[in-house]
Order: sequence, then structure tokens, then C-alpha cells
Amino acid sequence: MEDVTVTDGVRTVPALAEDACRPVRRTPPLVARLRPWLLLAAPLAVIAALLLYPIVRVTYLSFQRYGLKEIISGHPTYIGVDNYREALAGSYLWHTVLPNTVLFALVAVAGTIVFGTLVALLLQTLGPKSRAAVIASALIAWALPAVTGTYVWVWIFDPDSGLARRVFQSVGLLGPDGYNWFTDRLSFYSIAELNVIHHSYPFVAITVFAGLTTVPQELHEAARLDGASAWQRFWHVTVPVMRPVFAVVTVLSTIWDFKVFTQIYLMPGGAGSNPDVLNLGVWSYMKAINQNQYGLGAAIAVLLTVVLLAITAVYLRVLFKEDEIR
Repeated sequence: MEDVTVTDGVRTVPALAEDACRPVRRTPPLVARLRPWLLLAAPLAVIAALLLYPIVRVTYLSFQRYGLKEIISGHPTYIGVDNYREALAGSYLWHTVLPNTVLFALVAVAGTIVFGTLVALLLQTLGPKSRAAVIASALIAWALPAVTGTYVWVWIFDPDSGLARRVFQSVGLLGPDGYNWFTDRLSFYSIAELNVIHHSYPFVAITVFAGLTTVPQELHEAARLDGASAWQRFWHVTVPVMRPVFAVVTVLSTIWDFKVFTQIYLMPGGAGSNPDVLNLGVWSYMKAINQNQYGLGAAIAVLLTVVLLAITAVYLRVLFKEDEIR
């Protein structure tokens, strides 16, 4: 029955009942489907202008002969896949540049994730003041420009008067003649690994530390009662809950470490005087800027992008497959 009220003999119907009797206006299906895209149109246009156009432009340039002669004349020559054939045909790519790029990135990602996670676990055990001090020092390392950080590591390992030389000589690990760390491929990339991990771990540490606060303590208590060790609790309780967080930091670290340029280019020998230490990013720059082979440099940049996308896609596929199994 309707709820009615009588006031001075006048029978009235509540406003709620009147609203219920009114027809509901429905949004046309087409407008409902287009509304999210209309709201996103402006930011998508900005992203397309800033990201999509350069990618298309570089890809288009990679199919052209575009050197100093073409720059002056303003008429590049279309040569098809010749730039890619030149980059892929030589042994330099397969024996030097690609191993430098892939192995360096894999070690850097693993080192950054492991060290950042250890720092995050340390933050959990510290008091408020100690935690604030550690976070502040980590943020300073993160905020330090890559150029400044690279020069600091170059100074530490300076062959003549670096801190590393004095320390190693004082403990008898290095002779009086010293050692040039930047001429050997392994020692060169070991310094670059330290540089990149030191610069990147704060992001991982703070992100993982924030994610650790979401892990229910009841799960740890139950595992502790079952006799699980600290490592078992971390691997079987923390890691499954934190899997999305680890996925994000791993993918981002992979993207950053595969396209490292500054940390390699600014080290002695990294600007081209030592060909054994170039990676794909520096090699592309050397071909395009130093040798005026812009088409070949663009082709190398496209190859770097393809390698990066392939590795990221494989990792995401493995991650999603594990989630489906679970």
C-alpha cells in the first residue's frame, strides 16, 4: 500500500513515491561506450604526441640512408632493410654489444631487486628514527643525478689516485703499479653494475616496504607456529602476497636497465674509445651522432626496443601463466 499523509483533510503522496513514478532517463548505449574515451582523449593525445610520434619517426628513419649528405640536401634515400642487415650481419652485435646489453641488464635487475628487498626487510625491523634515517639516505641516492653518480664512481675507481686503489693496495690485493679498471670488459661492467644498483635500489626498497605493510601478520604468526623459518615465511607467505609488487618493480627495472646510457657513456672508454664495452644504446648514439649515420643508428635503436619488448612480454607471460595455474 502507498504511504499517505493527511494534512487538514488534504490527502498527499510523499515525494519519494512521486519520484518513483517518473520515467528513468537512460543514456544512449553509444554515448555510454564513448564517454570514457572522450574523457581520456586529451591525455591520450598528449601521450601520442610525446611518445608515439618519435617511435614512428625513428622507425621510418631506420629504413633510410640519412647521413651528412642527406642532411645537407634534405632528401634522404629509402634503402629498405639495409640498415638492419648491416647491424645484424656483423659479429660485433652478437659477440660484444648484445651480450653487454642483455647480461648487464639481467644482473642489474637481479641485484637491484635483491638489494632493495633486503633494505625493505631491514626497514621493517627498525624504529621510527632509524627508519627515517635509512629512507632519507636512500632517497638521496635515488635523487642523485646519473651524471653526478657516474663521476663519483669514476673517482672511486680512478686508476691513479682512486679510493679503490688505495684501499686494495693497503690490504695487499693490488700491486704498486695499480690497475686500470676501465680497460677490462668485466671490471668496467662491474663498476657500472654498482653504479646502477646504487642509483636504482631506493625505488625498489620503498615500493617493497610499502607492500610489506599489506601482508597480514596472522599469516606469519600461523607459519611461525607451524615451525617455519624466517626464509620459509618470506618465500611461502610474503612473496605470494607481494607478487604484483615484485612484478611491477621487475618490469620497470628491466626497462630502465636495458636502456642505460649515461652510466656507460660517461665512464672512461664508454664513449667509443673502447669498443668492447659498448651496449646497444651507446652504439646507436655513436653511429647516429658521432658518425652521422642516422639511419643505421635509428635501426639499432629499433632493435633495442624490440629486444626490450620481447623480454618484457616473456616475463609478463610467465607471470600471468603462474597466476592462471594458481
